[in-house]
Amino acid sequence: MILPLLADATSAIRYDQLGLSPIALDLGFFKLRWYSLAYIASILVGWWYLLKLIAQPGAPMARRHADDFVFYATLGIIVGGRLGYCLFYKPEIFLTPLDVFKLWEGGMSLHGGTLGTLIAIGWFTRRNKLSFIRFCDYIACATPFGLFFVRLANFVNGELWGRPTDVPWAMIFPATGDEIARHPSQLYEAGLEGLLSFAVLWLLFWKSDARYFPGRLFGMLALLYGSVRFGLEFLREPDVGVTGLFGLTMGQTLCVPMILLGVYLIATSKARRDRVEAVAGTASVA
Repeated sequence: MILPLLADATSAIRYDQLGLSPIALDLGFFKLRWYSLAYIASILVGWWYLLKLIAQPGAPMARRHADDFVFYATLGIIVGGRLGYCLFYKPEIFLTPLDVFKLWEGGMSLHGGTLGTLIAIGWFTRRNKLSFIRFCDYIACATPFGLFFVRLANFVNGELWGRPTDVPWAMIFPATGDEIARHPSQLYEAGLEGLLSFAVLWLLFWKSDARYFPGRLFGMLALLYGSVRFGLEFLREPDVGVTGLFGLTMGQTLCVPMILLGVYLIATSKARRDRVEAVAGTASVA
């Protein structure tokens, strides 16, 4: 199988000829990476979109809540994402604890970032006496921006490449240390985890009454992301030395509870339907 792929590699797209660099700005004494900008853009654009969402009748929070939550979301994403990566993919890093703080060397977990954000939401909503599940619904609608930007940053970094393939758009990534053509799985993830999830949630929020069924939007994101990521793991090169349960990759293993949670939240959302009194605005939604 490898020999045909090596032959196809002669006509494959070479990543190093795309002119991409992980450094967005280099001042010598300071380097700004696209990966960092992806997280900044995710938070800022997500915040902007969240303000659009809560301007509609029946919002579970006021403008002040959305503004204040930006800090907690940032903390949850960074701390959860980093600790999740260390726990799930590189537990040996705890033998040298200071390395955990070396964020500039890369290493973030989407599943860890999700858990960190949920903890932040739990603490924030309890402190402000807001509905946890409805708050999650609105945050879920803004989350696909982050999935899209971060996956594009992964591609720019030339990391998290796919498995060997002979598709016409296959790419050769220098960081692999070989000349084998591979799936540009980062772009698949940007399109499906990011754009597709956004499109589905946009339709549910703006063209249906899904936001009045607590848990339905959050459940849909969990189901969509979990299913898409589970499937794309078959095209993505697994992390070396990291395995999941029952022959699955670690990514697939972590997606199973997300899929189950998504199905549960969607299936039970109708039972949580009740009268929604707006926090922002004056409209009441029956």
